[in-house]
Amino acid sequence: QWDENRVQNFLIIWWKSSSSPLDDYCYNEPHCDPYAWGDLVPSCHPLLEEHHSPIDLDGRMSRNQSLDSLLLEGFQEVQTGPWILQNDGHSVILQVGSGMSVRGGGLPDVYHTAQLHFHWGGPASNGSEHTVDRRRYPMEMHVVNVKAVHPNFTAALGDPTGLAVLGVFIDVAYADNVHFGHISQKLSSVAYKGQTTKIKPFPLLNLLPKHNMSQYYRYYGSLTTPPCSQAVVWTLYEVPVHISWSQLAQFTSQIFSTEEDAEQVTPLQNNFRHVHPTFSRGVFMSKGAKRFPASSSHPLRATVTLLHALLIG
Repeated sequence: QWDENRVQNFLIIWWKSSSSPLDDYCYNEPHCDPYAWGDLVPSCHPLLEEHHSPIDLDGRMSRNQSLDSLLLEGFQEVQTGPWILQNDGHSVILQVGSGMSVRGGGLPDVYHTAQLHFHWGGPASNGSEHTVDRRRYPMEMHVVNVKAVHPNFTAALGDPTGLAVLGVFIDVAYADNVHFGHISQKLSSVAYKGQTTKIKPFPLLNLLPKHNMSQYYRYYGSLTTPPCSQAVVWTLYEVPVHISWSQLAQFTSQIFSTEEDAEQVTPLQNNFRHVHPTFSRGVFMSKGAKRFPASSSHPLRATVTLLHALLIG
């Protein structure tokens, strides 16, 4: 296990890595949006490197029988706390301290869990980073884990398998997700960039598709924010979790990319990077993956229904 000092060191370096000069990136302005990141940070240029993320998860995946369920240690327990929720101007991040780790499932080592964050769209658009048969889900959650042999985040970025990220698609239903409520009920406290609040720890497994953990996709890629380091072993769970319309709206309408005292406050919306080619990379289904055809899952349904709801008031 990492001790608390090592975890705090990791989190400080993670924070600094997304601060100046890398903090200059954005999502919705031409001079600093994802297509311009390569001008700000050369390692984000899609033509210089071939292992960028996110990608489209399509029918060309092959099954890997050696990919069993990952072992998520400590995810069922209530860890010591508090955890810290923050708005860094690019996403909402939950720093989860020490006590949890990920291994197995084809991962090359043990990885310690450090934080999770979210990507979303707008009031009438979807915003997952990865797509499934070119369709976006309303949101995507990333649980970030760092290889145990590395002392900090910067060291992990120099290793092609330095990070293991668990990606979870988030779809929308009518009932609140009570487990997700641990986070959504605190969002008003981090509405503006730079704000933080404390959260009482809860079993992190409750945010994952815990009845379908053997169903996932696997590939090697990059961070989806600057510096876009190609250091990530991606695990994308096939089955989404569900939150309510009101919980989704808290992200799409009530989170801002600017400080509270800014001259003009700007909603934080569509904070996802564009999809990249897989090139020669292998993209695999786990042993237990079902590979739902596009016609049997409807990640666009949320957008259509939400737009209809807006039109009828």
